[in-house]
Amino acid sequence: MKVTEFNYELPEELIAQTPIEKRDESRLMVLNTKKQTIEHKIFKNMIDYLEPGDVLVRNNTKVIPARLYGKKETGAKVEFLLLNNIEKDIWECIVRPGNKLHVGTRVTFGENLLTANILEIMSGGTRKVEFHYEGIFNEILDKIGLMPLPPYIHEELKQKDRYQTIYAKYNGSAAAPTAGLHFTEELLEKLQEKGIRIANVTLHVGIGTFRPVKEEIVENHKMHAEHYYIKQEDVDIINQAKKNGKRVIAVGTTSCRVLETVADKNGTIKEAEGDTQIFIYPGYQFKILDGLITNFHLPQSTLLMLVSALAGKDYMMSAYKEAVQNRYRFFSFGDAMFISK
Repeated sequence: MKVTEFNYELPEELIAQTPIEKRDESRLMVLNTKKQTIEHKIFKNMIDYLEPGDVLVRNNTKVIPARLYGKKETGAKVEFLLLNNIEKDIWECIVRPGNKLHVGTRVTFGENLLTANILEIMSGGTRKVEFHYEGIFNEILDKIGLMPLPPYIHEELKQKDRYQTIYAKYNGSAAAPTAGLHFTEELLEKLQEKGIRIANVTLHVGIGTFRPVKEEIVENHKMHAEHYYIKQEDVDIINQAKKNGKRVIAVGTTSCRVLETVADKNGTIKEAEGDTQIFIYPGYQFKILDGLITNFHLPQSTLLMLVSALAGKDYMMSAYKEAVQNRYRFFSFGDAMFISK
């Protein structure tokens, strides 16, 4: 299967640069894969497509202000992006300009609130970096770090919390699980009043989620690893729903990838923690998923391949064409889609 089969034409003005004023008033495209229908709704209409006993599985990771601007001892300006906490105060980072940041280089950030030493050049050109500070690392990041917005967003984010789900809990992501950005407290309350259950997983989203597929053949692509865990209380909610014949619907591709990583061939899951490199593309047989809430994804991306695996490639690509024609807003701050099997 060729990567070019997942290309589509997207006018640049449809790439959402800022979040909509009210989270749950973004648009919602509803795909029914059995009937092959497409409906156009508002996100808060989501409640009409869920039944009592259905489970929404959401990713409660929290985006850290992982973009740091600092200076070398020479005064030269540099940029760090925290990718992965290797151990204690040692992180894997993307650094710019890479050719100026050698092993042993010392960098200071935020009026010396934070300093860093480069320990090692890692494969792919990232750096292993040790940070030094007084106090609590996450509190320092909150003071001097910026949200690591995707490269296609050029507008400044005025409110940090708009690139954060309202249920974000555990620090660790370099990017938001954006399907969850549409939920409000009010909508979650209404869903629970209707009898829809909520379960959580945690998957810390890496910057690799934005990396393009460079292989010509889909099957040759290697996915980046992302750390996840799922607790027993959430396992019980999900397994009970499957036992009762109810649907398990992932909020976002990150939740989907955790569920499909931990599920056995019978669609049963257990408490687990680890790293996943699962790559879902057309031909994949889903073990547990019955539906997916997701945003609109980049052309030729692994995320577009995942939703095409769930809905069918031709149907999905025609839905994207219709989304462009109907002027939907695309990508992280854009509109949403609900796919039901």
